[in-house]
Amino acid sequence: MRFAWLGRVSTKDMQDPTLSLPRQLGSSQRALPEDALIVAYFYDVESGRMDLNLRGSGRAHEQFDIPIQRDGGLQDLLAEAERVDRRFDYVICESIERTARHMYYGTTIEHRLERAGVRLLAADEHFQLGSVDGRKPKVATQLLTRRVKQSISEFYVVDMLEKSWDGFAIHTEAGYNVGKPCYGYRARHVPHPVPAKRAKGVKKTFLEVDSTQAPAVRKMYQWRVNKRLGYQAIADRLNRDLASYPPPVPIPATRAVGRWTSSTVRDVLINPKYTGHMVWNRKARKTGNNKVNPITEWIWSKDPVHEPLVPLEEWLRAQDVSGHRFGSRSTSNINAKHPQTKRSYLLRTYLFCGACVRRMHGKTRRGFAYYACAPKQGEFPDGHPASFWVREEVIVGRLNEFFSTHVFGTYRRALLDGSIRDLGVAAQREREQRLTALRREIDDTDRMIKNVVRSFALIDEPTEDLMRDINWQRAELREHKATLEAALTKAEDEHQQAPNPDLLDALPVGDVQIEELPEDVARRLFEALRLELHYDKRTNQLRCKVTLIGPVVSAARQAAREAMVLPFDAKRQLDQRKHDDENEEGGMSNTTTPVPILLVPPAGLEPAT
Repeated sequence: MRFAWLGRVSTKDMQDPTLSLPRQLGSSQRALPEDALIVAYFYDVESGRMDLNLRGSGRAHEQFDIPIQRDGGLQDLLAEAERVDRRFDYVICESIERTARHMYYGTTIEHRLERAGVRLLAADEHFQLGSVDGRKPKVATQLLTRRVKQSISEFYVVDMLEKSWDGFAIHTEAGYNVGKPCYGYRARHVPHPVPAKRAKGVKKTFLEVDSTQAPAVRKMYQWRVNKRLGYQAIADRLNRDLASYPPPVPIPATRAVGRWTSSTVRDVLINPKYTGHMVWNRKARKTGNNKVNPITEWIWSKDPVHEPLVPLEEWLRAQDVSGHRFGSRSTSNINAKHPQTKRSYLLRTYLFCGACVRRMHGKTRRGFAYYACAPKQGEFPDGHPASFWVREEVIVGRLNEFFSTHVFGTYRRALLDGSIRDLGVAAQREREQRLTALRREIDDTDRMIKNVVRSFALIDEPTEDLMRDINWQRAELREHKATLEAALTKAEDEHQQAPNPDLLDALPVGDVQIEELPEDVARRLFEALRLELHYDKRTNQLRCKVTLIGPVVSAARQAAREAMVLPFDAKRQLDQRKHDDENEEGGMSNTTTPVPILLVPPAGLEPAT
């Protein structure tokens, strides 16, 4: 009787294949009858929970000197079993969970072999091969045993994964780091809390600031939030001074390129650990091919556990820049990686289709720049053309009008939306008075709590009733303080989000002619104002929107002053840019509140070509 042997070791890190696989083969051979012969050997070094179509394709077995000839992996076994010239009629393994740790995959393998006329056996199960008195071998008991074992095996794995996940969550909340410290930090090792592991020299790791790398992290966030630069633009700036901003060194160090790249900058700007919180489960490393998990599934430490390099609010604003770009470049250079790129387009990133909300892409015809929206069939709403184009110079003309009247015009306050324009000083003063009153009441409550404790200390022999009254009074005061603090947090959020039309007055007054500006200057202006353009083909109207936020309004003012140098003085502008890079500031005072300001010009566009 011809047999094929199937073996598997979970991972190269958890078991020793040079010992485990020979043991599995020996167990299988001892379970065979005397007239049976193993003629083919199939084994893998991989997890039994991998998708079935991915099984058997790894090459981890090549890293070991395994003393067993190998005819292939699981996929090779299944492929040969379904051929008419196969070398075997039975397959044997040490235990049924060696085929798969997922019951569905295990039964699928068994079904495919059975359909091909090949019976799958396990050495630790009682089985009968030949017929008895002309009757077929009985398999009912064997089948029940196998299914119970498969269920227990899957339960064991899932249970261990859940407990391991919970353990990592507690590990994260305690502030311990997993893996290499992120750029800007270095590892601070502490003895392992478990005595047995501590005796072996195992340590836990906290993060502490690396003084040589931290300035680069802070500068990256400053450029990203205040100037809204893209990853490559930030990398180019860092590469001008590698002595002050040393690039990261990967593991192994032989992969280091000796400079900053867009990917290394991105890794820093999306990592939430710079807020001082420890964060885990950002990526699905085992089940999702390292894809990023939704932020709602990330595990954060409740409080900061190491020194932050950027405030949490600044990290969130940096992520908002990424959401606004949708992967578009911020620099004015062309996309050299794309084979069809012949030029750059001034309004890429900022112009969207008003109907399907897709970003429009640039096209050139007869020397003129256009922007097109051409969704795939079935992916556009009712009334949306299969494709349409709009000419760049038409959009730019209306954009100039919008900037010169609504944003930088003398009467811009009068053109604001009525609900924002009519905001009075009284509303602002009322919010500030409310904040002041809440803070004063919290201080008074703190003082009352201290007085209660102080009065208790003056009593030589307090009675039980007095102690009960004092404890009740302290609990009541603390509850009142917690209520006040919650009200203060809510009031501060409302104050922070309240529209503030005074921000518009921080911008200079003048005219802007976008088409006369170098593209990098124009794009800095667009980024500082967080420009969004939405063109609706159905109504032939362009909706222009800018957003001013307190902490970055200084960058908007600076970009506007650059753009208003008319006629454009290239040398003066270059000197100004060098001066700005050398004397860059981090934004306005924290007393300035963020505000979204929506400006919509009333006129429509001329008919597009």
